[in-house]
Amino acid sequence: MRRVAQKRIFLSPPFVGTAERAAIAAAFDSKYVAPCGPMVDAFERRLAALAGRKHAVAVASGTAALDLAMAEYGVDRRWTVIAPTLTFIATVGPAYHRGAKLVFVDCDATGNVDVRLLERALADAKGRTMVVGVDLYGRCCDYDAIGALCDRHGAVFVCDAAEAVGATYKGRPSGSAGAVAVYSFNGNKIVTTSGGGALLTDDDGIAARARKRSQQAREPAVWYEHKEVGYNYRLSNLLAAVGLAQLGRLAKILSKRRRIWEAYGADGRLAPVAGENHWLTVKLLASEAARDAALARLAAANIEARPVWKPLHLQPVFKRCRVYGGAVAADLFARGICLPSGTGMTTADVTRVKRALAGIIGGGSPLARR
Repeated sequence: MRRVAQKRIFLSPPFVGTAERAAIAAAFDSKYVAPCGPMVDAFERRLAALAGRKHAVAVASGTAALDLAMAEYGVDRRWTVIAPTLTFIATVGPAYHRGAKLVFVDCDATGNVDVRLLERALADAKGRTMVVGVDLYGRCCDYDAIGALCDRHGAVFVCDAAEAVGATYKGRPSGSAGAVAVYSFNGNKIVTTSGGGALLTDDDGIAARARKRSQQAREPAVWYEHKEVGYNYRLSNLLAAVGLAQLGRLAKILSKRRRIWEAYGADGRLAPVAGENHWLTVKLLASEAARDAALARLAAANIEARPVWKPLHLQPVFKRCRVYGGAVAADLFARGICLPSGTGMTTADVTRVKRALAGIIGGGSPLARR
């Protein structure tokens, strides 16, 4: 008898249903299907309130939001942009395209940037400097320490909270730090709009200029008048409708993600961070060989999983960039694995993942063997 393959368990698929379908229909019926409309306006208001900021500008992606932040400050080859090495490439993609000098900094046991090494990098930096702090896997970086260091060294602090919607830092919402912060609403995030992002700020001027630049920098004239070249970055009204429906049940989404994280157990868990949103459950194995064995077992069981981010200083495209430290991030990459954490996972799904990994999960904190 032919064996029926088990359903695939994905890493973090979109969690959408009747609420999102109804919101899309309402937006469609309103005839606002372009990158403007009442759903975009409402979504921006909700996002600003969620992040505790005065303004939110909804755009096509978190990367677009970062690019708008860098456009605001005129980042170019004269600038140094400092970022954690343990992050997705989009954190520094806009800076790279603008010709900035990239400098990478190692992480601590939580996976977030090591502020002691960041201080060294800032002390060595010359000229105009921007620090992009990253809330890795939905766990806020040390907003206070990074902000203080940036103030001391005259650097611009931009908070990449792309993975941290709904997380908190000392009771404050993710995205509440920095001159500018960004969210992402990609399909795999806690809240999705299919694809989308937002720029968050308390500065009226930054918000106004970002909104203008995101709409091709058109001047207020009857004809198409331009004093600068902008971008086609605005979020559509249809996608904003999906985002509003998602925000309407954010508390339930966060609660479910936490229950999934707890169900996986404490063995080999990446050092926890208070207020994290549990976007992805990260486990640390005993060795790189154990990580690869775990990935192979999961793949054989039709379960999607991935290593943690490969550090940027180990990426071929950035091999000439300076890095402060790097051993902790390299160790996390060698031993870390992201397990399926989707909001729609059932108890049976989690059990199936755990059975596939029986006898493998374990390990300790970064550099525990050094």
